[in-house]
Amino acid sequence: MLPTPVADRRVLVGNETHDDAGVFLLDATRALVHTVDFLTPVVDDPYIFGQVAAANSLSDIYAMGATPLSALNLLAVPDGILTPQTIGQMLRGGQSILDLAETALLGGHSIDDPEPKIGYAVTGIVHPDRIWRNSTARPGDRLLLSKPIGSGVIIKAIKDGDATDAMADAVIAMMTTLNREAKEALEEACIPTAVTDVTGFGLLGHVWEMAVGAGVGIHIDATQVPLLPGAAALAQSNRFPAGSRRNLDYVRPHLQVNRVESWLLTLLSDAVTSGGLIFTVRAEDEAKVHRSFAAKGLPLYAIGQVVETEVPTLVVNRS
Repeated sequence: MLPTPVADRRVLVGNETHDDAGVFLLDATRALVHTVDFLTPVVDDPYIFGQVAAANSLSDIYAMGATPLSALNLLAVPDGILTPQTIGQMLRGGQSILDLAETALLGGHSIDDPEPKIGYAVTGIVHPDRIWRNSTARPGDRLLLSKPIGSGVIIKAIKDGDATDAMADAVIAMMTTLNREAKEALEEACIPTAVTDVTGFGLLGHVWEMAVGAGVGIHIDATQVPLLPGAAALAQSNRFPAGSRRNLDYVRPHLQVNRVESWLLTLLSDAVTSGGLIFTVRAEDEAKVHRSFAAKGLPLYAIGQVVETEVPTLVVNRS
């Protein structure tokens, strides 16, 4: 993290609010959006691993309301361990998602590393007046989510050899689905008040960032949060990766919890890979957003609301 904000008026979004990407002003109608992300393996199939990494890297561009333009590949592989064919499959998987996103791959950089990793630095473009931020929710807004959670416990189950085919298929479909259509459905319906995506800090971690950035309270109905198939059973068996537990430890001091089981609370903090958009809209726009998502055949879940408070708060209830 940079020690102080960047002193450049062309920097429209920096690191102050822990937003999804940085934004740099080009001129009155164009701003560049920059983000970078990479992953260790989440599945054994190298092609799918590459797909997930690309979709995950592109997600932050969509979360800013931007359109991706180009990408640079980041590749770390153990020398002499992975075959050229396996590495090629990782790269081809990522390329398939970049092609789907109409994003040009300009090159990249590779290093020798004991654990395989792949990701992308992505550049997008957005109108300076249409940047979506994670810090601008307002009291009275509704909180909506575009993808189910639970990928962390299912990925661990896959690695442990305990996931069913149905679990694996569902989490792979979720992780390789671009947030492009969700972004388009949202912008066609209204101007959202705040947007981010659910990734490594888990649902509660990212919603807490939204609450802190806007200085508001956010209430989540835990029973309305969508879960991937099999995630609840794994959570009830305490099959969480260590990162999910750390996420809950981080956010717990800021939580108010009412009648929510410990397994479900931890699942709400589950580390997510290539998750959905989570966003707030004005109450009067909520129905339009639901209709827009439905018209594209996309799922959408109303999971909470924003309230006025003296200090940022995060409340998790069971309805």
